[in-house]
Amino acid sequence: MTPIITLSVIVIYFAIILIIASLTSKDSSNSTFFSANKKANWIMVSFGMIGASLSGVTFISVPGWVNSTGFTYLQMVMGYIPGYLFVALVLLPVYYKLKLTSIYEFLNHRFGTISYKSGAIFFLLSRTLGSSIRLFLVAQVLHITIFGPWHVPFFVTVFITIALIWLYTFKGGINTIIYTDVLQTFFMLSATIVTIYFVINTENLSFKSIISLLHTEPYGQLWVFDDFHSKQNFFKQFLSGAFITIVMTGLDQDMMQKNLTCRNLKEAQKNMIWYGSMFAPVNLLFLFLGFLLVYFIQSHHLSMPERADALYPMLATGNYFPPVVGFMFIVGLIAAAYSSADSALTALTTSFMVDILGKGNAIETKTRFWVHLMFSCIMLVVILIFRAINNTNVIDAIFTIAGYTYGPLLGIFALGLFTKIKLNERFVPYIFILSPILSYVISVILKNRFNWVVGYELLMINGLTTFFLLMLLQNKKNNTTL
Repeated sequence: MTPIITLSVIVIYFAIILIIASLTSKDSSNSTFFSANKKANWIMVSFGMIGASLSGVTFISVPGWVNSTGFTYLQMVMGYIPGYLFVALVLLPVYYKLKLTSIYEFLNHRFGTISYKSGAIFFLLSRTLGSSIRLFLVAQVLHITIFGPWHVPFFVTVFITIALIWLYTFKGGINTIIYTDVLQTFFMLSATIVTIYFVINTENLSFKSIISLLHTEPYGQLWVFDDFHSKQNFFKQFLSGAFITIVMTGLDQDMMQKNLTCRNLKEAQKNMIWYGSMFAPVNLLFLFLGFLLVYFIQSHHLSMPERADALYPMLATGNYFPPVVGFMFIVGLIAAAYSSADSALTALTTSFMVDILGKGNAIETKTRFWVHLMFSCIMLVVILIFRAINNTNVIDAIFTIAGYTYGPLLGIFALGLFTKIKLNERFVPYIFILSPILSYVISVILKNRFNWVVGYELLMINGLTTFFLLMLLQNKKNNTTL
């Protein structure tokens, strides 16, 4: 696809998004921005959350990951299922009982202001890093396919990418995002299915031949039970998947803000369970796409790109498939990336205003404008830094960062939910900083002494470290329960 055609596709796509934003932001208020007035349809929320949680990382990185790790990522996806059940049956009832706008207000109810602010700050850190890295992928592809050939600096590409998000999220907030996420999820899944269809047709693959390839090719591997030291070991992946879901969904304002827009707890739980049940088949679809793309590369004696993230973009936007595949890829990529980044930007704005500024619905629209703009600028800076230092697969980077930044949230929420302990709060911020450092030290010791390569179970190590360190801060005179 030429840069002009690609740009035209993006312009048409965003014209549709802006129309939706205009329709959904009429008579908007801070209540609309934060919680969609608690009137969102749970079916729409659930379907839209698929796109928001997958993002451009899944759309690009998961297919590219197949060449090195096969289908083993599905082991972690299977662990997501008990994680979603925990969120639906344990966390959501607490959030609805307390009538929260920001889920970190739970920490204020349970422990006090310092714990509350510490939790919110770590969410802001975690989500800013994670969302910026996700958006880095789409900015990179747009730069390669559109702006790079015109010698536009990468900085300008990133600026345009973020400015478009700001444009359609500022006024309507979460109310707009619920509708745009539905459209974006549809486009992302459609692009994946179209690509799969054309690869199968191009290679004349039958169902029988596909099954045979899955059994014979090394990149068709699913289970790893025999090597406990491997990062792809089933038990490590499954447990990591469960805890990653709990923290990156249940303890994440971005994902929970959508759930809290539902009319009541029952609808929010139906939303979470339906959404969780769809996650495994959708990820399997992306893995299957990656399997076909690797097979295509090998059967045509092409060289694998240096970075796994470049596999799908290289084939889709090159001359290997019909133009419709390239068209759908661009639409799917934009949809996947923006469905995650737009909701993240809204959640960051919400958390900062509710948790840090402490004003919520009473806050002035002018202040909301500047907060929204501030986080847009921060994301721009993080993307540029990540581009300069990154040397790994993006999805691997996201899960690794999550292990460090979400660990303290996992530890303090576990303490609040399952104990009656009241904390001496003065030292909570120091524990939040110390725990990730100790977790890194533990991972180094495990590798050097026991040849145990710590993978995404880093999150569990960090959460446990935080939990036990916080236990030392208990104020025995004032122990209570929620």
